[in-house]
Amino acid sequence: MKKILALVLALVMVLCAASALADGIKVGIINLDPAESGYREANVKDMTDTFTAENGYEATFVTAPTADKQLDAARGFIADGVKYILVSAADADGWDEVLQEAKDAGIGVFLFDRMVNADPSLYTAAVVSDMDKEGETAVAWLESLGLEEYKILHIKGQLGSAAQLGRSGALDKKCEAEANWTIVREGTGGDSWDPEEARKIAQAAIDANEDFNIIYAENDGMAQGAVAALDKAGITHGVDGKVIVMGFDCNKYALRELLAGNWNYDGQCSPFQAKLIDEMIKKLEAGEAIEGLNELNQIINNEVGFDAKTITQEDIDTYGLGE
Repeated sequence: MKKILALVLALVMVLCAASALADGIKVGIINLDPAESGYREANVKDMTDTFTAENGYEATFVTAPTADKQLDAARGFIADGVKYILVSAADADGWDEVLQEAKDAGIGVFLFDRMVNADPSLYTAAVVSDMDKEGETAVAWLESLGLEEYKILHIKGQLGSAAQLGRSGALDKKCEAEANWTIVREGTGGDSWDPEEARKIAQAAIDANEDFNIIYAENDGMAQGAVAALDKAGITHGVDGKVIVMGFDCNKYALRELLAGNWNYDGQCSPFQAKLIDEMIKKLEAGEAIEGLNELNQIINNEVGFDAKTITQEDIDTYGLGE
């Protein structure tokens, strides 16, 4: 009899667990490749650690590094009947149609990390960085140096992404307005923000004997790749060097380079949006309204830039990503 009761109890526990899983909030999460950067690795982990069965979700995660694959994934989630779609957009354009399809199906869409160029009524909310401000902060820091000539090697991220548009936009605007600001050479690390592609861009400039005194790389990995070309050529860089090195994302290895004086500037970009989106979804599920959104249905991360001359170990411990 005791054995029968134990079996019945075990069966009930299994059924309860299955029921809990079935009752989980069904979400589809579209993200970029974690191998892209330390930032993206932290961002992906933040999402997978938050949207779990234990936290009340039935979550499906898709890695899609390009816009066409992301749109296909979103339509797959719509067909699958998820309740919410979360997406970090590879490209800011081209989302209107699929967002309308999601809205028509009664599916809420949350943007994270990156914005899209679409009417705010087509998505529920966005938890993002202000990429324009990131670029403006970096350019303002560069302007504060008061150099006679700004001869810039500009290494862009994934073309068309919100991060690339924001970080490039402020620099392009400054170079158009000021005669002593010149982009000597520019290129891109491609969809994967590839450090090796950045190294090739810097190497090509060196081989062509182009005179540059600034590397403006739109993430830390590409800055690291460009610096490898400088090191190979014996070109000094950093606080006391010939070339100023600028990156973005605040990976710990990059901030350590600042502390050592080998790099000059790193712009913060927070990868942590999952907790806030989780809270917003739980509010909606409880029939409550989301508070604190601006006119674009956004909540903006507060971010800063770090200077090699003022950064501390405490800054690295507090804001650094990865190891």
